[in-house]
Amino acid sequence: MEHKFKQQVFYSDTDAYGVVWHGSYLRWLEMGRVYFCELLGLNLIDLKEKDIVMPVTNLNVRYKASAKLNDIVTIKTSISKITPLSIIFEQTITNEETGQLYIQATVDVVAINNAGKLYRRLPEELNLAFEKINKEAELCNV
Repeated sequence: MEHKFKQQVFYSDTDAYGVVWHGSYLRWLEMGRVYFCELLGLNLIDLKEKDIVMPVTNLNVRYKASAKLNDIVTIKTSISKITPLSIIFEQTITNEETGQLYIQATVDVVAINNAGKLYRRLPEELNLAFEKINKEAELCNV
């Protein structure tokens, strides 16, 4: 399962050199993970009210090329691994028109409560939502 969305590069996304500022990519990656969770029926505000927060614990970004003003980029998000403790997202940002790869990222997320205490196992609500991905993967491999 994957989620894709398109984003136009605006002037506010660029730096003094006229290319996308590195922090703009991180914002788009975050948007991709939020959209992906919503696709699974996980609303982050509802989860917070249930004492579940999903912070990033590891972020590995490989910058391959620079997007520029007015480019249309595609942000693709999928899950590469689910463990009892964490979810690992794979994400890319590419040029919509040419397919050129700008960003390749791996993002690890865990579950904590609102007080910041780590859940040693993903809460049941997260497990149920992410099971959908495992079932889809099994169906594709049949």
